[in-house]
Amino acid sequence: MTRIAVNRAIDFKRSASRRREEMTAEMEEPLQSSDPYPYTEHGVEQEVMLNETTELVRKKLHQIPANYHEVLTAYYIHHQSYQDIANAHGVSVKTVESKLYRAKQWLRNNWKEEEFL
Repeated sequence: MTRIAVNRAIDFKRSASRRREEMTAEMEEPLQSSDPYPYTEHGVEQEVMLNETTELVRKKLHQIPANYHEVLTAYYIHHQSYQDIANAHGVSVKTVESKLYRAKQWLRNNWKEEEFL
C-alpha cells in the first residue's frame, strides 16, 4: 500500500513538472513567432479571450480562504518547496502538506472546470 502511494506521488510530481514545461513552452511560443503582424483578426480574438480568462482567474483567486491562498500561491506560483513555505510561515512541513491538501479539496468542491472554458 505504501509503495503504491509513493509511486502515485512520484507520478504526480512528474506530471506537474511536465505541465509547467508545457505551459512555459506555450508562453514562449508567441514570442518566437515570425509573424510580422501578430495582431491579425485571429490573434486579437485570442488575446481578448486570454485577458478574459486571466481576469476570471484573478477574481476566483480572491474567493480562496486566506490560509489556503498563501500556501497555494507560494507552492504553485512562486514554486517554493514545502520546507521553504514552512520556514516562511513558521509551521511544520506536515502543516504545509495538510494546508495544500485541504486547499486542493476546497478548489475541487467550489470551482467547476466549465467556468474556465
